[in-house]
Amino acid sequence: MTEAKKPVKLLSGGNPQIAKGDGDGPVQDWIAAAPGWKSTTAAGVDGLVMRLLPDVQKAVRWNSPFYAAGQGWFLSMHCFTRYLKLTFLNGAHLSPLPPGPSKDPNTRYLDIYEDAPPDEAQLADWIRQAAARVGWNGF
Repeated sequence: MTEAKKPVKLLSGGNPQIAKGDGDGPVQDWIAAAPGWKSTTAAGVDGLVMRLLPDVQKAVRWNSPFYAAGQGWFLSMHCFTRYLKLTFLNGAHLSPLPPGPSKDPNTRYLDIYEDAPPDEAQLADWIRQAAARVGWNGF
């Protein structure tokens, strides 16, 4: 007999509380628990990353999915009340710059709103660029 999964707690802004873990499983748990349209959008981002980088590493840390290529972690996602935030950990080195500035000089953000999906071609270009650069190795 299999044990039923407990419901996932949503933190401030609706971000899913998912235990720290490595691999696709915890990331898929986070995506499934993201509320409403954010789950669908996060699944789309995850699918795009997988199409571009089939060997990408995945993990959940600090209740957020992270993606790494051979040179470190380059992308993460986080749910907020009205948007899904993509964090390019080396985004200050991308061209053109992702629109959201950060206090960290290396980081740039892309906020995705329900009624304003991202330009998939531009997002794919940023993902390719970010994965090819030296990423963050903080955990």
